[in-house]
Amino acid sequence: MLEGKAVIGETDMLQTMQQDALDLASKALDFYDVTEAIEIARFIKKEFDRVHGAGWQCIVGTDFGSFVTHCCGCFIYFCIGSMAILLFKGSAAPQAEEDQFSAIGATKA
Repeated sequence: MLEGKAVIGETDMLQTMQQDALDLASKALDFYDVTEAIEIARFIKKEFDRVHGAGWQCIVGTDFGSFVTHCCGCFIYFCIGSMAILLFKGSAAPQAEEDQFSAIGATKA
């Protein structure tokens, strides 16, 4: 549907995994309307869990903030039109950094 129109904002994934994410997003948009963000996120997450192992998280929408800790090589944030997709494999922060992450995550503007 919107193939080739994805704009990657941030990533630390290998090129092949990035392409998997973009292809799955395009496929999800063939199956679901852009207003069905939860279904799109579910589709991408389940496919990434199946292909790349369990533990993936996916957030889809037009207006959201995030603060996440992810496994090295397992993060991508990209946009297709006005829809943003954040896909990452979660990771626990090392104990020394955990307090820092909690403090930053709890800060309100």
